[in-house]
Amino acid sequence: MLETKTLVKICGITSERQALQIAQLGVDAIGIISVEESPRFVSNKKKKKIFKTLESLYPNIERVSVVKNCPVDSIIKNFLDKPTETIIQLHGDEDIKYCQKIKEKIPNIKLWKAFRIKNKKDLEGIKPYENFVDAILLDSWNRDTYGGSGKKIKSSYLQNLHFSKPWWLAGGISIEWLDEISRDIRPNGLDISSSIEISPGIKDIESTKKLLQQIMKN
Repeated sequence: MLETKTLVKICGITSERQALQIAQLGVDAIGIISVEESPRFVSNKKKKKIFKTLESLYPNIERVSVVKNCPVDSIIKNFLDKPTETIIQLHGDEDIKYCQKIKEKIPNIKLWKAFRIKNKKDLEGIKPYENFVDAILLDSWNRDTYGGSGKKIKSSYLQNLHFSKPWWLAGGISIEWLDEISRDIRPNGLDISSSIEISPGIKDIESTKKLLQQIMKN
């Protein structure tokens, strides 16, 4: 059993209707993908509309914009003036200098950095980032995609992890895996996307509800 509440982010939302349905379930964060090659991509205009609605009706839910390998100056330009999101999630190969520059230029928005874990050695390069991000997200490595593959990281890689910042687990989060996650892995948060989908970007609300209920039990 986890001693503290496990935070939950539902990612890959593509419609305002589903964003509100999921917000009603009591999640802690909602993510929208701003990566054009993703099947869950949402345009900047549509993303702002969804996030503004969430900000108005559910101001306590974190609004996460997921980006990948964007020019750092473009990120700063797009997020400097009254952003509709509360968090930028870097889901590419961004280095420490990249993270440091964003934190310096946009101090009013939180920064998460995702790392794709192929083997245990991949975890060794994360520590130096801790001073320049607000949270760490561990996702599974996949040759074809940077996220949303539904593949799990090997559980043996994830035991006894300690970071100075909160860390989130992504990749294939399912009801069947929850007992082991709460008992042996114990992340601060769970980032859920493809395991609750009917098709890319379309969530099964009933499955989402059941998964959230099980997380709360654990």
